[in-house]
This record gives sequence, structure tokens and C-alpha cells, in this order.
Amino acid sequence: MITSFEGLISRVKECDKKKLAVAVAQDDAVLEAVAAARDQGIADAILVGDKAKIEAIAAEIQVDLTGFEIIDEPDVQKAALTAVKLAHDGVADMYMKGLIDTKSFLKSILNKEVGLRTGKPLSHVAVFDVEGIEQLLFLTDVAFMTYPTLEDKAHIIANTVEVAHACGLECPKVAPLAAVEVVNPKMPATVDAAELTKMNEEGKITGCIVDGPLSMDLAIDPEAARHKGATGRKIVGDADILLFPDIHAGNLVYKTLVHTAKVENGCILTGTKVPAILTSRSDSFQTKVNSIALAAVVAEALKKA
Repeated sequence: MITSFEGLISRVKECDKKKLAVAVAQDDAVLEAVAAARDQGIADAILVGDKAKIEAIAAEIQVDLTGFEIIDEPDVQKAALTAVKLAHDGVADMYMKGLIDTKSFLKSILNKEVGLRTGKPLSHVAVFDVEGIEQLLFLTDVAFMTYPTLEDKAHIIANTVEVAHACGLECPKVAPLAAVEVVNPKMPATVDAAELTKMNEEGKITGCIVDGPLSMDLAIDPEAARHKGATGRKIVGDADILLFPDIHAGNLVYKTLVHTAKVENGCILTGTKVPAILTSRSDSFQTKVNSIALAAVVAEALKKA
């Protein structure tokens, strides 16, 4: 079981080196990240975009482009379609957003001819290594699904469990979160959480243990579970996957952790043919590198599936 990003990167190095297709690669932060991923043995890259700008930016920030294939396509939309087709055709193992808006990046993923559709709903997972918590935490969904239905939440769990399995967790513990740990008909998140738990018990959600509703303290703090007399639960402060009731809760927790705690994190979009790396310019350099490493581990698992 991987318990840190250091362990995640070590696992990547045990696999065949993966290849990353970058859409609109003329971005300084992305070029720095893919160069670091190359230098650390995580992945090579195919850079699709305006070649002159890519080379100029690389020279300015002193990034060595040796070994990278560069496909010259100045048009942003065409560059995205060219890059995603590389992943669609199996030339690349992962697909990464460069200097392109999120809407256009997602549009390329959903393209019916060259995109990465699988028939499953897409969802986002953020993996955190938090100081003071022994296991990795998988937060979902913090960036893609806004107000997931019960059916959506079941799909989110399935997508995230695949990522957890790739990280060595044979049976991750999933905590559908709410403000309270008991069912209250006036609080729909608690009703959904109880239904998801029942679906897991009935074998409709597999590969994991689901126990909800759970408040955040009971999900991640064993001491809180003892104080509240919740030691009979399936999850006693040792949740691996935190399932949020909506994007507001997920995003607030994500940004609170990033900006106030000592953490490392990485994020990918799941439910796609290959892992898609959807980072923002505000994400740190290390987050981008970690996201590439996470995508590489998941890509290896998908290859073996």
C-alpha cells in the first residue's frame, strides 16, 4: 500500500516508462513539470502546440527539451484534438492540460471521434498526503461534478476505487460525508450516504467498504470516533476515500488543506480511457509533478486490467 507521494513515485519507477500527451504545451509551469517528470523517470512527453513558443519559453526558463517530441500546431483547438488523439490511439498513456481553458480541454476529452469517452461519467479525484494522517486521502469530487445524484455518487465511488486500487489499496474505506453521522430525512446528503452504504452491502458497489453518513471527524480522526462512542462503525477515523455531498464541500476542504496544512497532493480526472491531468495555473509545481505520477500509476493499472 502506498502511503505517500514518495512511495507513489517509487512505484512508477517499477513500471514501464509512460508517455504523456500535453495539449497546448506553451506554458512555463507545465513545461517545468513535464521536464521534472522526465528527469525523475516518471514519464516522457509529447508536446503539442506552437513549437516556436514552446522553444522560446523553454529557453527563457532554462528547461531542456531534449528527448521530447514536439508536434507543431499553433491552433489551440486543433492542438487539443491532436494531443487527445495520441491518447485515444494508445500512442500516449496520459493526457494533460496545458495553456488551454478547461472547457475546451474537456470538450476534447468528450470528442466522439478522437476523445477519451468510456461510457462512464467523468469525475475528479484529488489524492492528499497529509502530515499527521497515516494513509493517503482520496477526495472526491472537488472539481468536476457539481451536485451529484445518488447514481452519480455511485459512479464517483467506482471511479475513485479504481484509483485507490492502483495505489495498492485492496479494499479502500469510503466515507460518504455529511454534517452529521445519523440519517436525517431533512438532510439529503445523509439519506444518500445511507443508501450508498446499503448498495455496498448488497454488492451493487464493490471493491470497497462504504460506511455513511459520517461526519468529517469520525471519518479521519480515530480519537474522535472513540470520544463519540462510534467504535462499532466500519470506519473509525481510518477512511481512505472522502466522498463529498457536492462540489462546494469538496472544493472548500481541498483549498483549506492546500493553503493551511502541510500536504502534498495530486489530481486526475477519471472515468476516461486514460487518466487526464486537469491542473490549474494556481496549482504548485509539485502538485503538477505529483499529478503526473498519480496518472502514471493509474495508467499502469488500466493497462493490466
